[in-house]
Amino acid sequence: MHDTQSTSLAIIVMGVSGSGKSSIGEKAAARLGLRYVEGDALHPAANVEKMSKGIPLTDEDRWPWLDVIGQEIATSLAKGEGIAVSCSALKLVYRERLRAAAGGHLYFIYLDGSKELLTRRMGERKGHFMPSSLLESQLRTLEVPTGEPGVVTVSIDDTIDGIVEAALKGLAAIR
Repeated sequence: MHDTQSTSLAIIVMGVSGSGKSSIGEKAAARLGLRYVEGDALHPAANVEKMSKGIPLTDEDRWPWLDVIGQEIATSLAKGEGIAVSCSALKLVYRERLRAAAGGHLYFIYLDGSKELLTRRMGERKGHFMPSSLLESQLRTLEVPTGEPGVVTVSIDDTIDGIVEAALKGLAAIR
């Protein structure tokens, strides 16, 4: 499903912890011929340490991380390369900061799921630094992006392939 517009396509795969950002991001990027970046890998060590101890991040913790993600996107777009990044992007102000870094050329795939499904998925994960106790905090922080420009909302109550398919169809419809 490569198309000529994919070269300058920038996508954030967003949602709370356990929504499948990494799995969906990797697969969607591969289908679109984009470079994939694991947003969690860009967190400063202090953020990872806080989260692994079950301490929710503050806005002040998140700004430098969001700026690094924004720089990754801007650099890719400046080179004419497409990019997909997994990033929780929980608040509108975070998404606006990322949109500004991308020069406005940014799409979001919002992975939406029930608290019960998210809790179950987090319980099934192995070797991830984010404890399921932080899901509650993330759900409280989440400002659902419905109605924002360039956002595709996809239910996570499906297989990875089904979710990716729905996300790509949604992207195609708004691009």
